[in-house]
Amino acid sequence: MQTTKSTTYQIKGMHCASCAGIIEKSLKKTPGVICAEVNYATESAKLSFDTNQTNHAALSKIIKPLGYTLVAPESSSEPITAESMHMSPGEHAAHLGFNQTQTAKQIEIKQMKQQVLTIFPLAVISIGLMITDALMAFGGIQELPQIWSDFWRYILPIMAVATFVIAGKPYLLGIYRFLRYRVANMDTLIGLGTATAFLYSFIITAFATSLQPFINVSQTYFEVTIVVITFITLGKFLEARAKVKTGDAIAKLLNLQAKTALVIRDNKEIEISVNAVVHGDIIVIKPGSNIPVDGVITEGSSFVNEAMVTGEPMPNKKEVGDSVISGTINQDGSFIFKATKVGSETMLARIIKMVQDAQGSRAPIQALADKISAVFVPIVLVLAFLTLAVWLIIGSRYLGFPLALSNGLVSFVGILVIACPCALGLATPTAIIVGVGKGAREGILVKDAATLEKLHQVDTVIMDKTGTLTVGRPELTSITNLSKQTDAELITVLASLEQKSEHPIAHAILAYAKEHNIIASSITDFSIIKGQGLTGTIGDVKYFAGNVRLIETLNYHPATPLPSYPAGETQIILSNKNQVLAVIMIADAIKADAITEVTKLHKLGLKVIMLTGDNTQTANFIGAQVGVDEVIAEVMPEDKLNIIKKLQAESHKVAMVGDGVNDAPALAQADVGIAMATGTDVAIESAGITLLHGDISKLVKAIRLSKITMAGIKQNLFWAFAYNIIGIPLAAGLFFPIFGWLLSPAIAGAAMAFSSVSVVSNSLRLKTKKL
Repeated sequence: MQTTKSTTYQIKGMHCASCAGIIEKSLKKTPGVICAEVNYATESAKLSFDTNQTNHAALSKIIKPLGYTLVAPESSSEPITAESMHMSPGEHAAHLGFNQTQTAKQIEIKQMKQQVLTIFPLAVISIGLMITDALMAFGGIQELPQIWSDFWRYILPIMAVATFVIAGKPYLLGIYRFLRYRVANMDTLIGLGTATAFLYSFIITAFATSLQPFINVSQTYFEVTIVVITFITLGKFLEARAKVKTGDAIAKLLNLQAKTALVIRDNKEIEISVNAVVHGDIIVIKPGSNIPVDGVITEGSSFVNEAMVTGEPMPNKKEVGDSVISGTINQDGSFIFKATKVGSETMLARIIKMVQDAQGSRAPIQALADKISAVFVPIVLVLAFLTLAVWLIIGSRYLGFPLALSNGLVSFVGILVIACPCALGLATPTAIIVGVGKGAREGILVKDAATLEKLHQVDTVIMDKTGTLTVGRPELTSITNLSKQTDAELITVLASLEQKSEHPIAHAILAYAKEHNIIASSITDFSIIKGQGLTGTIGDVKYFAGNVRLIETLNYHPATPLPSYPAGETQIILSNKNQVLAVIMIADAIKADAITEVTKLHKLGLKVIMLTGDNTQTANFIGAQVGVDEVIAEVMPEDKLNIIKKLQAESHKVAMVGDGVNDAPALAQADVGIAMATGTDVAIESAGITLLHGDISKLVKAIRLSKITMAGIKQNLFWAFAYNIIGIPLAAGLFFPIFGWLLSPAIAGAAMAFSSVSVVSNSLRLKTKKL
């Protein structure tokens, strides 16, 4: 009987996108494996297999010779608290694997940084020597004294060996695994190119006297070996550093869960672990407490901050019969509720699961260089050996064996040197390095290269309302003065009344007063008029502040009609016993540049959709103001996720812009997740791109950055292949019978070096582009 197990494993040892293909292909061929999906971005594998035929140890053993390790998962499917495990929070995170992942990554990055710092001076010296050789070849400077030529002739091999010892192991292993297991990745390409250049150079240096009658022994390629390995290692270091926080989102989501719950059992209040809560438990919530599980209020009322779920800044009034959600925060009241969903059923647990699934899902993208590497390497090798054979067999008949051997060796090495995938290996990382650096200077943080690559293909931008298009908190937006008093005097009165209130709107009024240095006065006879507003006395004057129903109750008939207010704003009317004094508007204000940026997105040909948990009337009002193409309101986190999945199923490339925990699953599911840095850490970690300071104007810049970076990568790849397409026939001697042309290894090396320099120079050119 088949017993299927589906598990996600972390993988150690992945260095490039082709690694994912190698691992997946190997695992799929294993008996008992039903499905295997390997994700390079998350360095993980989602596997389904028959436990009667294979297991974790057997699967790990399959890929071990290829340089990879399958790490067994430690955490269960349900969120477990530190206290339930009798651990400290740090120990709990370590048990779940978060600390080990971070620690291992930090150690790896530290080692790579040390490698770069050690070999970088060798690369600088090598570049200097290459420039010197070029200048001497064109008569720009005089030949070096013989003593210096001899010095560098014997020092460069030592420098090259040092470079291989310090940072070249992955590339040499790439050759070994290619020869033994017939798998090729970018390490294989770099290894073959640098090793061939090194071995050729070492042989003609060590046996110069013997080989001099047959081939030119004055030109070596040790500098090329050093420079290429240094650049590739630097690129890998920067990539690893950018990806270090991949798993932080899940850890932060777990930390939102309440550790304990205050339940009533046997008519007594007892505090228990949240994992011990069962369906039907009666739970007591006190002011400031986190709600531990999902349920329905049975007694009491309060305001609950549900920003974790809805992303909305205004706490919601909760009364008997209303639902409450785990992870949300009670404000100032107390209530009792009945647990309806516990453990993995809760909203918070489902958000965690959605983020895990979205982050682990496979992106249908791989770098072009990695796709081509599997055929490029063997083709070049076969071509090099065929060329040597043709020279020895056919060339000997017409030129004699010594000259045929000399030309054959020159062609053989020339093909491998000029076909060295140095430029191919540098084409993507150098452009990405420049693009990511430029973005950082503009306040645009990119988590990984794949995100930057995917962003230029986006055709639909989905935005959360609160914190993205709006400032994310209630603000006093306008004052309509209907009295003879100044605005400052009216705000003094209003702030004096509101300082006694716990209503969220009071915070907006008090914040405005503080910002304008307005000091509240002492107040007496304060009371709340339920459902209408509040009242209090300042000096000898009794004041009222509230909604229209309060004015109707007071039976006022203002001489000037009260101003109407749009759906997205809240109206506060200030009055005394005799007349209405002012009308104050409170709203979550639209960001100053939101309208401009939406217009710019339209000019880029992008469709803009606003998703929000807010009510339809308010959402439509905000959407109309900023000019979005479509508004979808009153959505929960899973609704946002499903909307994105639907758009993707219709072949749309979707970018999601958000800032709340409720946005985390959608940010992770979108082709590109973009977080506002003023939002929660979870949203930021779930996103591929972060816009610092919550500045929405950086969104258009991020898209432009992606487009110019991808244009640079395509140019780099074009030139990298152009050098090979033009140079390989020349190196092979294809034009020798007609024109007598034969590309010497010296020129091949110069062409290879120039191809790398041109690629890097083209990437650096991106710095001058205006976003």
